[in-house]
Amino acid sequence: MTRKAIRMQLYPGYENEYKKRHDELWPEMRNMLKDHGVINYAIFLDKETNALFGYLEIEDEDKWAQSAYTEINQKWWNHMADIMETNEDHSPKTVNLVEVFNFN
Repeated sequence: MTRKAIRMQLYPGYENEYKKRHDELWPEMRNMLKDHGVINYAIFLDKETNALFGYLEIEDEDKWAQSAYTEINQKWWNHMADIMETNEDHSPKTVNLVEVFNFN
């Protein structure tokens, strides 16, 4: 298992909408995440900065990377592009975070 952490940026005023969209995550998206090796995925919001912190536990880095090319993931990115910072392909702008401590 591999742990990953990322930072993303939500536009101001969209905190409730972001949560709502994830509370209503499409079944096809859930299945795609499982099919691409996601064991655990949590997203946290820093209300002072609107920064989003994503934490993932995945089976395999290559398997996870392939999720970006799925039709449902592309549809999800388009669905989220109006409320957060994205790249030209509507993928979220992310910063990979470096693990500096882990307590098991």
